[in-house]
Amino acid sequence: MHARYRLTLRGHASGMIWRMPIEHRHTDTEACAQHIAGWLGPDLRIAAPLGLGKPHELLNALYQLTLKDTTRSLRLYTALSLARPQPKPGLEARFLEPFLQRHFGADYIDPQYALDQARDALPSNVEVHEFYLESGSMLHSGSAQRNYISQNYTHVARDLVMQDINLLVQLVARREGPNGVHYSLSCNPDLTLDFLKQMHVAGKQRPVCVAVVHPDLPYLGGAAEVPEDYFDLELRPATSPRLFALPRLPVDLAEYSLGLHASALVKDGGCLEIGIGALSDALVKALLLRQQDNTLWRSALAALDLSASTHTLAAWLGGLAPFKVGLYGASEMVMDGFMHLQRADVLRRRSWDNLALERASAAGRLADDVPGGHYLRGAFFLGTRELYEWLQAAEASDPGAIAMGPVSNVNQLYGDHQALAMLQRRDARFFNTCMMATLLGAAVSDGLQDGEVVSGVGGQYNFVAMAHELPGGRSVLLLRSTRKVHGGIESNIRWNYGHTTIPRHLRDVFVTEYGVADLRGKSDNECIEAMLSICDARFLDALCAEAKSHRKLAADFVIPEAWRHHRPEHLHEALAPLRQKGLLPPFPFGSDFTEVEQRLLPALNWLQASSSHWRGKLGLLRALCRPGAVAGGEGEALARMGLTTPVTMADRLQRRLLQAGLRR
Repeated sequence: MHARYRLTLRGHASGMIWRMPIEHRHTDTEACAQHIAGWLGPDLRIAAPLGLGKPHELLNALYQLTLKDTTRSLRLYTALSLARPQPKPGLEARFLEPFLQRHFGADYIDPQYALDQARDALPSNVEVHEFYLESGSMLHSGSAQRNYISQNYTHVARDLVMQDINLLVQLVARREGPNGVHYSLSCNPDLTLDFLKQMHVAGKQRPVCVAVVHPDLPYLGGAAEVPEDYFDLELRPATSPRLFALPRLPVDLAEYSLGLHASALVKDGGCLEIGIGALSDALVKALLLRQQDNTLWRSALAALDLSASTHTLAAWLGGLAPFKVGLYGASEMVMDGFMHLQRADVLRRRSWDNLALERASAAGRLADDVPGGHYLRGAFFLGTRELYEWLQAAEASDPGAIAMGPVSNVNQLYGDHQALAMLQRRDARFFNTCMMATLLGAAVSDGLQDGEVVSGVGGQYNFVAMAHELPGGRSVLLLRSTRKVHGGIESNIRWNYGHTTIPRHLRDVFVTEYGVADLRGKSDNECIEAMLSICDARFLDALCAEAKSHRKLAADFVIPEAWRHHRPEHLHEALAPLRQKGLLPPFPFGSDFTEVEQRLLPALNWLQASSSHWRGKLGLLRALCRPGAVAGGEGEALARMGLTTPVTMADRLQRRLLQAGLRR
């Protein structure tokens, strides 16, 4: 029998499957798309990984085939479609377009279906169903809102089985060795492994699986590595665009304050889960400061913690000392923060996927010379290019230290791995962010009370539920105490809200820039007092009165004087020593923006915020009439924006506006 038709026997936990090695290999994306369309017929039902693992070029080719032929249909099931920002004309475009080309590369390919969906321009023969959306990106898309599927991350694979998926496409890393070709699911073993296993268990026909090779994708082994015959078709284009890399975002003083409070809740020798964004960056920076300059970290925390509540909680819930044993990471998402913690020798506690070894390790009886183990487990990764290079280097120098695997293993305790997972995740701290919280302890993270979806539940419920089941585990939800709305300030801590992501009966720990509220096992009255203690002082009286009006707070309760100091000016005063030492920079882990662009950002943000409401527009008008003295570096900033010598009336207005922003 010819080699390419030879059948191979593959083992699965639920039985054996006869599979054939890959017969079809392509280097041309259009030809691959035509092949798939001819193979599967006019109705494509596609599953694609969330985030980094989506092969945009192939999906675009299949999308274009469907656009051109109305007898065809395409249904795509995925999440977190990563597209470059689409700047508005004017100053925003002048700033972003050069940056986007430099950061992502001129050859970067956006997922066209996502751009069309954001414009509400998907054709009638295309449906896109996502269970997690880039935050706020689809608030004005009717099709995205209608086709959103609300699911826990761990339920996605199960629910996909019911969708009659006939095609799975995924970016992979490829390796040839003495044992033949192998692929690594790399950034996205999260759902592929679970989904195909569930399809087999359900007795459903396996979809056609396409491996799209990207040369820059880190090759990670372990559960993420699969043999050649795992896929039916390989696409290895002659050239590939850069991998999507998240730009590093600035961190402000309120976020740093929040991170300092949260960092005191982490117990040495424990387990850490963190998300993404400025709040997570602030937490990581604070953990590094706790480790590397503990005296200064303590003094900053003491200055912030006027009522000593964070210190009281740290005494039994977390810690104030540097990390001697180190932390173990178990997080659905592997992001840059873990890289920084590992480099600083904070992320170093090893775990073994062997119950006897893990028991010995937990009891302190494991010999120091026992090799192997991993210090970080994840289901998907997404971050900067520095992260991707670190992952590749870590796999080369310390194979298996980073264990990527299915989300069913990372985000839940159920199954054969429960006893082992509970040992590995001892003293776990699951840090996630939310948009709002209620005085009674419910969290609002993914949507608005009118039903509009901002992002999605993702894995947040999974981690909150796990925290309640793990001995010593705690769920910690981070939120800013206030937000700017139409030129004013609103509290993110409410009496009530018409949508919740985490119900009040799963309330645990909340952190704002003003402190920590421990709600576990507390009465409603105690919860309200704890949440009031981390509110912005400008909203205390109104929230307190509302709670009393509903008979949930004692009528004689008096707001402590220390809480009256919870204002932005107190944060500035408390953190002044750290700011003066340069320990709280706007970009704690470096910036993808040039120095000139970093000077432009505050001015552009002020202009954008001011133009969103009438009071701000009046301020803009005054600034235009009285621009003030020339700002330092103003010439460079104007040159970067192409406004040194404006030609049109619109150009001249943009120049005046920018000067007003730079000089304010």
